[in-house]
Amino acid sequence: MAETNTSHEPVRFETHPDRYVHWKLDFPAEHGGKVARLMMDVKEDRGMRPGYPLKLNSYDLGVDVELADALQRIRFEHPEVRALVITSAKDRIFCSGANIYMLGSSTHGFKVNFCKFTNETRLYLEEMSAESGIPSLASLNGTASGGGYELAIACDDIVLADDGSSAVSFPEAPLLAVLPGTGGLTRLVDKRKIRRDLADAFSTIAEGVRGKRSVEWGLVDEAPPKAKLEEVTKRRIGALVDRSTRKAFPAVKLPALEVKRSGEEPSADKQEIEYQYVTLELSPKQRTARLVVRAPSSKQPETPEELAKAGASAWAIQAFRELDDALLELRFNQPLIGVVSVETAGDAAAVLAVDAMLAKHADDGLVREVTLLMKRVLKRMDLTAKSFFALVTPGSCFAGSLLELALASDRIYMKDTEDEPVTVAASRMNAGSFPMANGLSRLQTRFLKEPERVSRVLEQGALTTPEAVKAGLVTFAPDDIDWDDEIRIAFEERAAMSPDAMTGMEASLRFAGPETMETKIFGRLSAWQNWIFQRPNAVGERGALTLYGKPERPEFNWQRT
Repeated sequence: MAETNTSHEPVRFETHPDRYVHWKLDFPAEHGGKVARLMMDVKEDRGMRPGYPLKLNSYDLGVDVELADALQRIRFEHPEVRALVITSAKDRIFCSGANIYMLGSSTHGFKVNFCKFTNETRLYLEEMSAESGIPSLASLNGTASGGGYELAIACDDIVLADDGSSAVSFPEAPLLAVLPGTGGLTRLVDKRKIRRDLADAFSTIAEGVRGKRSVEWGLVDEAPPKAKLEEVTKRRIGALVDRSTRKAFPAVKLPALEVKRSGEEPSADKQEIEYQYVTLELSPKQRTARLVVRAPSSKQPETPEELAKAGASAWAIQAFRELDDALLELRFNQPLIGVVSVETAGDAAAVLAVDAMLAKHADDGLVREVTLLMKRVLKRMDLTAKSFFALVTPGSCFAGSLLELALASDRIYMKDTEDEPVTVAASRMNAGSFPMANGLSRLQTRFLKEPERVSRVLEQGALTTPEAVKAGLVTFAPDDIDWDDEIRIAFEERAAMSPDAMTGMEASLRFAGPETMETKIFGRLSAWQNWIFQRPNAVGERGALTLYGKPERPEFNWQRT
């Protein structure tokens, strides 16, 4: 099946509850404002692009953009919330998962990025419970299949109405010849610890599992009669509120980002996207981009009280929200970009001052949320299928939290010059405030063979180019004479290599060290989904995904690899 996007409109990731189309966010009075409720009510005719109806609460990227926004706002704008309940506004259906016709009409790259974004959102939901003290409950008032059940198992507790028809299911393998691509199988056995044989049976029963059996197999926690679903939901959500460890702090409103875009006309050789602290310059013909993050240029909060007063304008919030938007722009709207130079500019001391405040007040509720935001954005960079080369030059400020940008890059080039000082510097925030998917800091991941180097880097302060090379922080250190040629050649060579090979190589190299549920999910997503979503059994002319909803039966190549 030839894959074509039906629209070339760029994807935008900013929204607001006032503009939600598919979700209703409220705070039921019966729980005293301590519970947030998200009700899924997908509008069939409001997909991100034409060509498919979103029937049965099926979702496309637009539905998940709203969900991600809601989770972020609950964390920052509603500090009074102690628990979250997710349910459906439709009768007898919770969510039928990702829209099949949307997937069938999308490019391969979009499908993989869609799966990746969706899973990042599920992980943020799990992080809300583990790190922010906001546990969640999925109250399934109807069937949850595919990605719908994946959303449910990202919650702490699941209750399913036992009404004779409502079920949980993973029908991807039997119906579409693909897999639950946003962590479903991994969460089934690693998180809910379902027995392998039962997980096998469950994942090949298209109609799913209902009622008592779903509880016996561990697929849900409770399956009350439909008439008692609301009562059980209230009881369980009350228990989640009681166990919440969330710390109070003043609410922080998240206004829309201000962004200027230029060069978007087809004839333009370069495009530029300018935020307050971030600039993204795009050169599609060269398949390269330049990502610049600037240090704060004004006085930043020195206490949690000042941070609350500054709100979303504080550099640590503003800059990382902008960086997140720029990374998503690269993923979804710039498929031809292969190599990105990662640069910083400004006063390193200003970045280190922000880090010192965050480290000193790490136990404060708002400071914690800001740090978690920064962590999530840096993880987004880890998982973005672009080659990142950090360029450390005079005027750079790769210090502390911005040093993480270099450590997240695939290579670090640091100019060796005596004319102007060129340094990098660590802070306390590099010691573990921003763990990767493998559970380690980027410094720990870098120095797996020589872990003693981590403490040395953290203790040494600012390092010149020779010192950084000796410390193991630099890949290459060209001098003034060779710098321009070496950087040009490096970018040209990388941009000329197979993007498929580079994506696979980078995904394999970025997560050295221990395996976690998260690294399993993204490793399998990169490998299995990349492979299965291109196989004829799924997307060929007679493939299961191609023929879904049609009377013809798929024709499989029966050879096992």
